[in-house]
Amino acid sequence: MPRRTLRSATPWLVAIAAAIAAGAAVPACIAGGPPIDPITNEGGSDEGDAGPPDALPDAPVTEPHAVVGATPSHGPFTGGNRVVITGNGFASNVRIWFGDVEATDVVPVDATRVQATAPPGQRGAVAITAQNGDDDSTRRTLEGGYAYDALYADPSSGPISGGTEVRIVGQGTSWDEGSEAFIDDEACAAIEIIGPTEIVCTAPQGTPGAKSVRVEDGDETIVVLDAYTYEDSSNGYKGGLSGDPLDGSLRVLVYDNFSGDPVPGAYVVVGTDLATGIVEQADEGGVVVIEDGSLDAPVTVSVGAVCHSPISFVDVPVDTVTVYLDPILIPACAEGGDPPGVGGHGGATGLVEGEIVFPADSEFERGPFLVPHPIGNETVTAYLFAANANPLATFQLPPLSAAITENNDGTIGYGFAASSGPGNRTYYALAGLEDRTKNPPTFVAYSMGVVRGVPVFGGETTSEVYIAMEPLDLALTIEADPPAPGSAGPDRLLTTVAVRLGADGFAILPSGQKTPLLPLSGDVTFVGLPLLANGFEGSTYYVSSRAVTGPSFVAPMSVIGSVQTTTTAFPITMGGFVGLPTLETPELNASWDGRHLETTFSAGAPVDLTVYDIVSDNGLVHWTIAVPGGARAVELPDLRALEGTGLPSGSVSVAVYGARIDDFDYAALRNRHLRPFGMSAYSLDYVLAHLP
Repeated sequence: MPRRTLRSATPWLVAIAAAIAAGAAVPACIAGGPPIDPITNEGGSDEGDAGPPDALPDAPVTEPHAVVGATPSHGPFTGGNRVVITGNGFASNVRIWFGDVEATDVVPVDATRVQATAPPGQRGAVAITAQNGDDDSTRRTLEGGYAYDALYADPSSGPISGGTEVRIVGQGTSWDEGSEAFIDDEACAAIEIIGPTEIVCTAPQGTPGAKSVRVEDGDETIVVLDAYTYEDSSNGYKGGLSGDPLDGSLRVLVYDNFSGDPVPGAYVVVGTDLATGIVEQADEGGVVVIEDGSLDAPVTVSVGAVCHSPISFVDVPVDTVTVYLDPILIPACAEGGDPPGVGGHGGATGLVEGEIVFPADSEFERGPFLVPHPIGNETVTAYLFAANANPLATFQLPPLSAAITENNDGTIGYGFAASSGPGNRTYYALAGLEDRTKNPPTFVAYSMGVVRGVPVFGGETTSEVYIAMEPLDLALTIEADPPAPGSAGPDRLLTTVAVRLGADGFAILPSGQKTPLLPLSGDVTFVGLPLLANGFEGSTYYVSSRAVTGPSFVAPMSVIGSVQTTTTAFPITMGGFVGLPTLETPELNASWDGRHLETTFSAGAPVDLTVYDIVSDNGLVHWTIAVPGGARAVELPDLRALEGTGLPSGSVSVAVYGARIDDFDYAALRNRHLRPFGMSAYSLDYVLAHLP
């Protein structure tokens, strides 16, 4: 009899779903019993109907020690998410186990609540055990109190337009070519079986909010109800090159980058000249399929459409090109005279409430802020931040209205509240001394904490989120070998240190940026980093160095985007800067024919990909061009001859990136590789030219 793993088919869960639809509040778990949403039904029927759980015992709150439940009652097998465990008799030295594995990041709240970070585990239900210190008499276990999901999605969120390439990773699965993947009950637009535990799935269009991910094969069906979130996102995992080597057939799919809708009538040009190349228009589904015997070697593919910015890929070696064209945001390009809506998080925001917690001398009491005594106009403050997707971001001091102070209410800490779009969030807090009488205001952080796996749902409040604060007392030294300064630049080294919080994003530090002039007179040292233990277990120090020009940090520049380490014991060497580009065609302030480009690079690391971003019409229209390799001349079709697809005449800015990308394969190019955040290292320069 085939084994099925289900969460949504049983009648008692159907009843819960009906209650939710009616607006009833449903707890994540039932006190004293197993989770209300068990992940695995190992012994159920083919239909997966295990029936309701046996009689759920009353919460043993009258016992001096007990474990009652966990919220949320499930999470990924990789661990790392926040779990609030309820019970009775917890002390400030309480220890928590998930199965046989002890959690290392535990925040006791009071005698009935403790927050823990789930360690990695094996799929299925495990017991939750609590014990105060080494006192075995206080040890209590809730069997089946937590369940590890059998799969997770990476990334775990993407835009409602769909098109995101999602990696679905399973544990103990046996997926094969007959397996099917679904997001929110919609089949993936494309699916590739990487192995028995990994599937690459292209997300379909969706609606805002947390959605289920389901994988079916002949033996089992796995469903995780909130594994993927549709939201406002530009993660760059959608679109690009894929498929088999060219062999007489080419398929091009064209979508709107904001709505995800097909772009019927879009022009697809194969070749470098309209007169000798192949020109086709997309059907109602945004698809062009070209069968031609000449398609047996790499070709240049350009795509453009009315009211959309064009894109070109030089020397495409594979048979599938998936394109997401940016719409041109002017009233003339919108029905009804208004540009399309593109901003804002999908769905209603949710509220997160909790406390930052400092060590205390007495059990379950508030400890003082871990900061020095203020001097002069300094004040003691702390701030809450969401993990940032960009490790190169500059620290921004929030408004004073967002400050967490010693006057904030709290039980074991100091309260905060923050709104967020729906999804699985990571937050960090920084506490220190600020002086707002200075211009600009200053903030020096002395302690920091992090909490991961905070579920946020639109229109709801997630409470009891606790962030344990720890001192920032480590230092990291950087040894850099940037390009030599030239007459036009670069003239300084902008070096940044952030903390990578796993796959959840980055913590940006107020002391995490330095800008010594070039040539360097010595090493660059950063002071005030957290120890990568407890809440920061699994994190890394993420270092970037940018040789930039002028106080505004502009081009010409050469950037190393990601060197990571888990220790401060040894200096980090920043080498492998990409040589600076020089545009030979077009030249500065020269007339450009709209077809020919040529770039050379100075000495430096090899270039995997050259990307041109040609901008005109005051930034409203841009043409992105991807070229494999480094220094070379390329020829492109003149898209202006096709209705509404080329750049308008006038002044244009021609920017060129030389990118080094770890483990790069041009045949598997993704949209993220066309932007700095998808490059391991890059150089950049630009010229202004005129397009007649």
